[in-house]
Amino acid sequence: MQAIADRIASRALPPGARLPSVRKLAETMAVSKSTVVEAYERLGAEGAIQSRPGSGFFVSGATRPLSLKALGPKLDRVIDPVWLTYQAFNAGEGVLKPGSGWLPTEWMPDASIQKALRQIAREPIGPRTAYDEPQGFSPLRQHLARRLDERGIAGTPDQIIIMDSATQALDLLMRFLLEPGDTVVVDDPCYFNFHALLRAHRAEVVGVPYRDGGPDLEAFAAVLAAHRPRLYLTNSALQNPTGGCLSATTAHRVLKLAERHDTVIVEDDIFADFEHAPSPRLAGFDGLDRVVHIGGSSKMVSAAMRCSYIATKHDWIEPLVDLKLATTLGNNHLAAAFMHRVLTDGSYRRHAEGIRAKLSDAMGQTLRQLRRLGLKPSGTPQGGLSLWAELPTGLDAAAIARFGLRHDVLFAPGNVFSASGTAGSFMRFNVARSLDPRVFEVLQAAMRA
Repeated sequence: MQAIADRIASRALPPGARLPSVRKLAETMAVSKSTVVEAYERLGAEGAIQSRPGSGFFVSGATRPLSLKALGPKLDRVIDPVWLTYQAFNAGEGVLKPGSGWLPTEWMPDASIQKALRQIAREPIGPRTAYDEPQGFSPLRQHLARRLDERGIAGTPDQIIIMDSATQALDLLMRFLLEPGDTVVVDDPCYFNFHALLRAHRAEVVGVPYRDGGPDLEAFAAVLAAHRPRLYLTNSALQNPTGGCLSATTAHRVLKLAERHDTVIVEDDIFADFEHAPSPRLAGFDGLDRVVHIGGSSKMVSAAMRCSYIATKHDWIEPLVDLKLATTLGNNHLAAAFMHRVLTDGSYRRHAEGIRAKLSDAMGQTLRQLRRLGLKPSGTPQGGLSLWAELPTGLDAAAIARFGLRHDVLFAPGNVFSASGTAGSFMRFNVARSLDPRVFEVLQAAMRA
């Protein structure tokens, strides 16, 4: 019953779809035919399916609301891709969040935020009440083009589309590029919301092991040859969750393989401002031809005023803007004007430098604490928030996460980030939120338990 109900909830079986015959389902699930008959009769009594004499059983009713949980593999909810975000957003003030993915509130540039809001409040009414231009706030696009150039990415303002968030940008690109059933390659491990978003678009997700310096090239080549994926979705700099950065050698090889197999690359660069020095970018080597570049500064400024962008080749700008207007009617003009004010304020670069220094100190402290407890950090993060570490042999990160929740500490278990489910002994730590000694007291208690 649950197997059929899950397929209906995920829309794999739409209204009117014919269910497998009793004999076929019994063989597939290795149960007796009488068990299948009983399941079908109970589902019929609930109104989920209906019997048509002489024809079989069919899904009844209207299309069900989409269930992301039903679309994915059967997981402990503690390692569901949406679970971590849900817990982090709902946790009370007293809950420590070393498993979250953003800076502490007190690290944000509140003086600059207030200054930008006061300036916008004194300006003409447009940014506060009107829709933005279709491609997004022109002054911000001009500023972003200059920032891209600093990172070796040659792009003009008319190759940039302003979006409300990196997640919205990814969603727009998936609507534009994917059909249900298309294969998408991701790093394993990768940012957990990549999994949830791809699941919502009914993509087939294939993971490639991520090493220090980029994806495992041998595995990447094999996956592209076997699956001919439509997209490769990755972080080039300060990869989430490992904190690794792409090497130039790996970048060149990835681009050659993508060209050979006609694979588009979507490069999420949301942590660019956290880097001490720019590492190689796929979009820089490629010139925004096969690579679509996504970025933004909300992680460094404010989660309450989210703003992001897409940078891509000229040919895709107009159809992407058309799709953006069809699905959102545009981006948040106020957020775009606000972000432009903050980024062009002389204090922003000093703020970013200060955050990078604080994160370096937090990284050192967190590394020492984890090693003291016997965890093994993976690779050498070159900055940023994330630290990926392996637990001592025999310990399960999901069990530790459950223990942590009971003691008001939110941990990030490894399989949240893994398409293959092979990171059960790993955890991601946000070093900026791992400075409270109670984080490691609870972690140690969980490991002992």
